[in-house]
Amino acid sequence: MKVEQLGRHILIEYYNCDREILKDHELIEKFMCEAAERANATIVTSCFHRFNPWGVSGAVIIQESHLTIHTWPEYGYASVDLYTCGDTVNPWDGFDYLEDVLRAERSESTEIARGMVEKIRRFSNVEDEIIVHKPMA
Repeated sequence: MKVEQLGRHILIEYYNCDREILKDHELIEKFMCEAAERANATIVTSCFHRFNPWGVSGAVIIQESHLTIHTWPEYGYASVDLYTCGDTVNPWDGFDYLEDVLRAERSESTEIARGMVEKIRRFSNVEDEIIVHKPMA
């Protein structure tokens, strides 16, 4: 039985990444926007911040939800969330791209189903007819 869900949320740990890349505010933003495009998402805006002395945090807001990153160059580590909704976006394409461009030697990831339609129907005060959803592919 196919479970209906509104979104997919991938939590990612990238290890032993290129430390110089993880320090580069502009490059990290470029890579995150490209990851959104590779996932077939529609970018609305992005916002990134470079910390002193190093490290970058940022978000790419997409029509289908968001992508976020936090880098710790001193550890060669990046923490990334890819949260997408709809059946035309594949966050795993963004995952593969980021693993490559960050030059991660290792990664760990967990996918979480978000917006379980059956739970929404069960717990919502909204009329059942309003909650209509096409299952994700």
